[in-house]
Amino acid sequence: MNQSATNKATTEEAAARRFRENLRAVPGRLRETMFRSGEPRTDRTRSAFVFGNVFLHLHAVRAHRWSLRWPTTWGLGIGALSSLFVLIFTGVLLMFYYKPYPDVAYLSIKDIHYVVPTGRFIRNIHRWSANLMVVIVLLHMARVFYTAAYRAPREFNWVIGMGLLALTLGLSFTGYLLPWDQLAYWAITIGANIAQSPREVTDALGITEWFDVGGIQKLLLLGAEEVGEEALIRFYLFHVMILPLLLVALMTVHFWRIRKDGGLARPADADNRLGSPSSDVYPVFTEAPQKTYSLAALVKGRTPAVGSGPEQTIPAMPHLMIAEAAVFMLTVALSVILALFLDAPLKEVANPAVPENPAKAPWYFLGLQELVSHSAFMGGIGIPSIVLIGLALIPYLDRETEGTGIWFGGPGGGRLVLHSAIFGLAAVLAIEAFVIRFGWIRQWWTATPQLVITLINPGTLLTLLYACYSLWSLKKYDSTRAGALALFTCFVCGFVVLTVIGTYFRGPNWDFYWSPSQWPGH
Repeated sequence: MNQSATNKATTEEAAARRFRENLRAVPGRLRETMFRSGEPRTDRTRSAFVFGNVFLHLHAVRAHRWSLRWPTTWGLGIGALSSLFVLIFTGVLLMFYYKPYPDVAYLSIKDIHYVVPTGRFIRNIHRWSANLMVVIVLLHMARVFYTAAYRAPREFNWVIGMGLLALTLGLSFTGYLLPWDQLAYWAITIGANIAQSPREVTDALGITEWFDVGGIQKLLLLGAEEVGEEALIRFYLFHVMILPLLLVALMTVHFWRIRKDGGLARPADADNRLGSPSSDVYPVFTEAPQKTYSLAALVKGRTPAVGSGPEQTIPAMPHLMIAEAAVFMLTVALSVILALFLDAPLKEVANPAVPENPAKAPWYFLGLQELVSHSAFMGGIGIPSIVLIGLALIPYLDRETEGTGIWFGGPGGGRLVLHSAIFGLAAVLAIEAFVIRFGWIRQWWTATPQLVITLINPGTLLTLLYACYSLWSLKKYDSTRAGALALFTCFVCGFVVLTVIGTYFRGPNWDFYWSPSQWPGH
C-alpha cells in the first residue's frame, strides 16, 4: 500500500517536472517551430529562411550585388509598396469614424479632423501617403523605362506595371470624393464629364441616340446622371474594397514575375563592372553541401538562370531586407513630416448649386484637364489612350539588347534624352504660349464644325510634333530604343508643363493668370 502510494507520488512528481520543463521550453520551441530552418546565421539557413516564409518567398534567396546599388532603382518599387502599407493602416483607422452617406460624410470628416484624437494627423498621413504613392509609381515607371528594364524576359511585367499605375490613380481618384466637400464634389464632376466626353464625337455624328458610349461610361462611374448618393457609395466601395484587392493581387504577381524573370535587369557585363566580390560575399556558400548530385547534361534554355552563376550574389536575408526596411522607414518618415506641417484640405460642404470656379481635377489629372479645355474627347480619352497603347507596345517593339540595365542606355544615350527634353519643353511651351495669347480655331471661327475642333487642337498638334521627333530620332540612330527614348522624354516634359500650368496658372473660367492675385475680385 505504502509502496504503491510512493510510486504514484513519484510518477506525479515526474509528470509535474516534465510539465514544468516543457513549459520553460515553450519560448524556444515556439521559435524553432516558427522558423523551421533554424536561425538565419549562414548563407544556407538564410536562404532556407526566405524560401520557407510565406511573406518572404517572393524574394529570391540571393540577390545580385548590382540590384542592391542605390542608383540601380533608388528603392522606388519598395517605396510604392511602403506607401501602400501606410495607406492601408491609416485607411482602416479612418474607416472606424467615416460614414459614406452624403448627409453625414462631411460631418464625419469634420469630426475626424477636429474631434477624434490624432484624427487630423492620421488623415494628413493618409492623404500625403496617397500623393507620395502616385509620385513614386510614376517615378518607378520612368526608372524602368530609362534603364530599359522592360526588355525580354520582362515584357509582360511592364504591362502589369501599367495596370498597377492605373489602379494607383483609380485608388487616389475614388478617395478624392469621400470628404464630400466642394473641392471633392467638383473635381469628381470634372472626371465624370471627361468620362462622358465621347459624346463630343457621337453628337457631331448625330448617333448619340443609338450609340451613347459617353453616357454609359458616366453612368458606370457615378451610378446616376449627377454626382450624388450613388456616386459616393460607389466610390467608397471601390476605394476600400475592390481596387485595393485588385492592387494587392496584381502587385503580388508583379513581384513574383520579377523573381521568375531573373531579378532586376542588369547589364550583361554587370559582374565586370562590380569587380571582384568582397570578403563578405565570397565564398558563395559557407556550409559544406549535405547532398551530392550527378550532372546529366548541360543545356541551353530560355529561363533567366541559364548562363548565370551565384558568384556576384549575396543572401537576400539580411542584405536586401535591410535595404527594404530603410526605404520603408524613409517613406514613413516623409509622410509623417508632411502630415505634421501640411493639413489635408477641407472646404465647405458639397453644394451642387454653387460651382467651384475654377473647378480643378486632382493634380495628376490637371495636365489632361488642360488638354480637355481644347477638346474633351481628345484630351480626356483619345490622347491618353494613344499614350497608354504606345507604352504597352514599347517592350514588344524594342527587341534590342544594347544598354539594358543602364540609365539612358542604348543608342543616343543621355545626350538624346537631353535633346529630347529640350525639344519636348520647347514644343509644349510654344504651343501653350500661342494658344494663351491668340486662342485657337473656335475663337477665330465660331462656326467651325466640332469634328474639326476634335481632330485639330493643341493636344493633337503637340502629340504629332512629339511623334515626328520620335520618328526622326529612330531614323537618325537606326534604333527603336532611340525613338522610344525621344518619345517618352517628350511626353514626360509635356505632362510636367501642362500639370504646372493647370495647377498654378489657371483661374476662373480656366483663363490664364500669372498669379491668383490677378483673379477677378481681387
